[in-house]
Amino acid sequence: MSEQSLTNAELAILSLIVEHDRYGYEIEQLLETRGMRAWTEVSFSSIYYLLKKLERKGLVSGKCQPPSGPGKARVVYRVLPPGRAALEQGVQEALSIPQSSPPAFLLGLANLPVLQKEEILNALTGYQQALNEREHDLQQARSNIGSSPYFVQAMFDYSLTLLQAEDSWVKRFQSTVEALDGKSGS
Repeated sequence: MSEQSLTNAELAILSLIVEHDRYGYEIEQLLETRGMRAWTEVSFSSIYYLLKKLERKGLVSGKCQPPSGPGKARVVYRVLPPGRAALEQGVQEALSIPQSSPPAFLLGLANLPVLQKEEILNALTGYQQALNEREHDLQQARSNIGSSPYFVQAMFDYSLTLLQAEDSWVKRFQSTVEALDGKSGS
């Protein structure tokens, strides 16, 4: 297999399979339980698409497992050596290369001169409220998982720290905007 870059969604799915052989619904439950929905961009409907894509790339192998009781058979996926290598490469890149900020917010900042001061402040207040809701949701999810591996705790700590830092920045910037006269570009 040639070296190819994996998407964040593919890496997230692959990482869960590396931990333990898994089937689609189990992956869905882990994404939800670990709060990974906030940053993986993996919807329930895309899990099976991603599993098939990883299988076509030769990174995982799916095997139909007969039901242990009533119910349907399910396909259980296991990681293959090229999948482990791709995950290791992806994790090294993810940990060593800083990601860019959300472009939509930066685009908004770049175009502040088109808004009136009150419009900017209203938008920033809404943004800050959304940050606070996300922080609350993450805190709640973190408390719901109880005892978990250090790397799961690290995901929550990192996400919460970023939200708190962004909230602090927005508050400082709101003060800057409040000191402006009229239009933001004035």
